[in-house]
Amino acid sequence: MAQHLDLEEQEQLAELKHFWSRYGDLISWTLIAVLLAFASWNGYNYWQRSQATQASALFDEVERSATAGDLPRLERAWADMQDKFGSTTYAQQAGLLAAKTLYAKDKLDAAKAALTRVADKSADEGYSAVARLRLVAVLVQQKAYDEALKQLSMSWPKSFEPLAQDRRGDVFALQGKKAEAIAEYQKAYQAFNEQMEYRRLVEVKLTALGADPAATKPADATPTGAAK
Repeated sequence: MAQHLDLEEQEQLAELKHFWSRYGDLISWTLIAVLLAFASWNGYNYWQRSQATQASALFDEVERSATAGDLPRLERAWADMQDKFGSTTYAQQAGLLAAKTLYAKDKLDAAKAALTRVADKSADEGYSAVARLRLVAVLVQQKAYDEALKQLSMSWPKSFEPLAQDRRGDVFALQGKKAEAIAEYQKAYQAFNEQMEYRRLVEVKLTALGADPAATKPADATPTGAAK
């Protein structure tokens, strides 16, 4: 149970919640997308040329449907992709794109289903991690905080661990658990490279909760995102 917060702490949490309600989705879907460039692009060597061509054509259909905002067409193309080429890299890309479009159209359950499939089925840990982080954003939007924390407790590739820690901090902050939120933000702050702009965002969150980023201690050597 969260500890009773005094008036100043409540104001700090309110400011953070306001910040996240205004900018959180943009941060989650834009900054995390940048990390997609670091995800490994394996799998092409396992495809036959004909399969790759067909999968590529179907991905183009998903992309055109998403651009047009045609949800019925998008959902048909995404369903076909899962059925025919579900193990391919194109399917992982299609799932992320479909989920982004569905989310933008306020189809949260459909977006959640697409992201869950990519997170659970992708053989590429980079795509899986990106999908899981975006899934957490949807769960937070639905106020499903316990489920979001469950997703964040999964094992993460090392390069994604600071993002998972930051998101755990967000969830704890939204639950009013100030001490837990600060602890996760401190881990993320320490783990991010000093030149990363995202580190500045974590610093803002720590300051909003009354914590001094300069006093942050080195992160524990144990991966915080590892499953028990």
